[in-house]
Amino acid sequence: MERTRIARVDDAKLVRRGEQVEGTLHLTPHHLIFCHTPSPAVEEPNGHASHKIKPRELWITYPIIQTCTLRLVTPASHLPSSIRLRCRDFTFVCFCFSDEKKARDVYDSIKAWTCKLGRVEKLYAFTYQPQSPEKEVNGWDLYDARGEWKRLGISEKDSDKGWRISKINTDYGFSPTYPALLAVPSAISDNTLNYAGRYRSRARLPVLTYLHPVNNCSITRSSQPLVGVRGNRSIQDEKLLLAIFSTSHSTRPASDPSSRPRSRQSPRSSRSGSPVRDIPSNLPDPETLEDQMISRTSTEDGPRVYGAQQHNLIVDARPTVNALAMQAVGLGSENMDNYRFATKAYLGIDNIHVMRDSLNKVIDTLKESDLTPLAPSREALLRSGWLKHITGILDGASLIARQVALQHSHVLIHCSDGWDRTSQLSALSQLCLDPYYRTLEGFIVLVEKDWLSFGHMFNHRSGFLSSEKWFSIENERISGASDTYHAQNRSNLGGGSNSGAGFALENAFLSAKGFFNKDNNSRESFADSDGELQPYDQSPSTNGAKKLSTGNSKLGKEGTAPEKVTATTKVKETSPVFHQFLDATYQLLYQYPTRFEFNERFLRRLLYHLYSCQYGTFLYNNERERFENKVKERTRSVWDYFLSRREQFLNPSYEATVDDNVRGKERLVLPRTEEVRWWSEVFGREDREMNGPAPAYAAPITSKMRTDINEDFSDGKRQEDVQAIPSSVLTGVETAEQKVGAVPPVKQTGIMDGLVRGKGKLDGGVKVGVGQQIAAGMKGLGIGKGKGAGITRGKSPERLEREMEVEMQ
Repeated sequence: MERTRIARVDDAKLVRRGEQVEGTLHLTPHHLIFCHTPSPAVEEPNGHASHKIKPRELWITYPIIQTCTLRLVTPASHLPSSIRLRCRDFTFVCFCFSDEKKARDVYDSIKAWTCKLGRVEKLYAFTYQPQSPEKEVNGWDLYDARGEWKRLGISEKDSDKGWRISKINTDYGFSPTYPALLAVPSAISDNTLNYAGRYRSRARLPVLTYLHPVNNCSITRSSQPLVGVRGNRSIQDEKLLLAIFSTSHSTRPASDPSSRPRSRQSPRSSRSGSPVRDIPSNLPDPETLEDQMISRTSTEDGPRVYGAQQHNLIVDARPTVNALAMQAVGLGSENMDNYRFATKAYLGIDNIHVMRDSLNKVIDTLKESDLTPLAPSREALLRSGWLKHITGILDGASLIARQVALQHSHVLIHCSDGWDRTSQLSALSQLCLDPYYRTLEGFIVLVEKDWLSFGHMFNHRSGFLSSEKWFSIENERISGASDTYHAQNRSNLGGGSNSGAGFALENAFLSAKGFFNKDNNSRESFADSDGELQPYDQSPSTNGAKKLSTGNSKLGKEGTAPEKVTATTKVKETSPVFHQFLDATYQLLYQYPTRFEFNERFLRRLLYHLYSCQYGTFLYNNERERFENKVKERTRSVWDYFLSRREQFLNPSYEATVDDNVRGKERLVLPRTEEVRWWSEVFGREDREMNGPAPAYAAPITSKMRTDINEDFSDGKRQEDVQAIPSSVLTGVETAEQKVGAVPPVKQTGIMDGLVRGKGKLDGGVKVGVGQQIAAGMKGLGIGKGKGAGITRGKSPERLEREMEVEMQ
């Protein structure tokens, strides 16, 4: 209890959604607990109380606190000091205290228990002990890598499907961020894998994540290649990818265009009885445009029949200009001259910083939820771009699913390091393709496989150890506290205090404008932020070990590690990547309410327990770190919670039958991106507050909003047309012979060779930064033409350099 300045406050007041109750606030090592007794029950006509009122409790785990703001007031105001909390499950609460010292002590205690733990091992998961029936469940046994590969038809003894299980990474020495077992083509030896791994960032080479049971087409995933400014290549990497794309050379009948599967289950078809807005008939379907772009780059000869030709695809999830910029730092994207057997597609999905900023804008519209019951501004919600990002991710997953299921093609997915956007696209496309993953157990297996085993950095992205940047003090200068008190406690505040001089004093404490809009988009230490500029053979730090805030700790003898180290959260490394995946899953569940065994509450509670740190499932950054820290032996699995309460998370409308000959029961489901809506339940709001009487995508759009949301439409377009036009996430397609859309030139000597010869100088010998070099070299690319080309049009070299830095973080 050494971190607790105060353990109990009896006269605290809780304000939530404009309602205020008085009760007792308890501070324990792992929770804030607010207890209060509701108003007395209404008496029955006979004069007796209807029932005894039981006290109610609000439990808040410390890791789930996103921001904490202490507000001090002048003694003359006769208003209470308050602490406002914004939680990651979108709970907004305000605690009011009659005494400033109590408020400060509570604030300091919350801060100490939240962001001064220093080690993951001090989180609640390592002390939590469940009760029955949860105690009898063992969720750790649910996922077995060999069992999942066997379900897909791959085993160590049977290589008939062209795949084998490699043990090259069983000690995690080959690729520390990859799973221990890797499924690779049978024709590729471990020696070839060893050399191929040197060509991929962090040795995350292309390996199997899904094999379609009908056509044996695969989804593989990797990180970006180390192309660099000199155009490096790897014969082993090319051989590996060719082997992957050659594993399904089985004969298959050409599809009759009149009976193609898409006609039975169009992604634009509506649910029974649900209205769909009319889209102008002269506007092309984005999926048709995507298929046409890929078909135009096909290298196959002969007549083209829908579904009969393979268009084996390399999907680079990044915007084209971002992928090109990475070449300047030794990374980049595949040179298709060396991969003539494939087509490459750029999806233009933004990076973690853009996604974090987008969610912050959503939160900004909800930040007064503790003080007022008013609905958020739907225009402000739309401006956040959150739905646009969810739509883009779903569109990318739909493209991959169509390539595998309808075009009978193989797909390799990567972004930069292959653990953020790649995990989203891989998992969502499998959710569309395989009914098994739409069951409760199947979805758990999907999360374990594509998120946990393949190394999504949950510690970094979720910020379990919090940050002092998320704690602030407002109006400290005007408070009546003595200078002595401030001097004694300054060290405990960790430099997180804020004078609040830019805020005006309100007449009442409830009108607390300016809360939760602190900008946490720190850009320092570019090399540490996302791992993209670190040497590719180094793995991200284990539990922050290489990114420590050493403070006053002293080094051991002969330069050994500090005796006491403190792992902290870097704010710029956090991002709602897994939240977006759950949001996209919700969209599919909402659009296909009978095709999922689990319900919406399951997704909502899963998001809550991602941040609660009550279970060990999401702790650490990869499989190796969980193994080394013995997570399975020392903590409980989050799946214990769900499996022991299974009936609470089942969908009563679920239909398990799968029959491709019956409409509505097909194996494949594809998202209807024009129907993407707000997941109001997760934001703690009613559906009408966020989606209104009409779908969110049908909300009125002003000229300024139209410019912000989709720069492709001019002001001359009719407003109703602009609302109805769904845009495609596909920005460009490239092969060795041709390119369509916004892609780099096939021969890149004009940019990169110039950078090598000039050593970072433009004409005239003026030294410039990486972004300016790229900007100067891109003048003749033509990227400023067509869809997605607005990235560089009309932007100064300085602004472009800032955007390059954002991607490199």
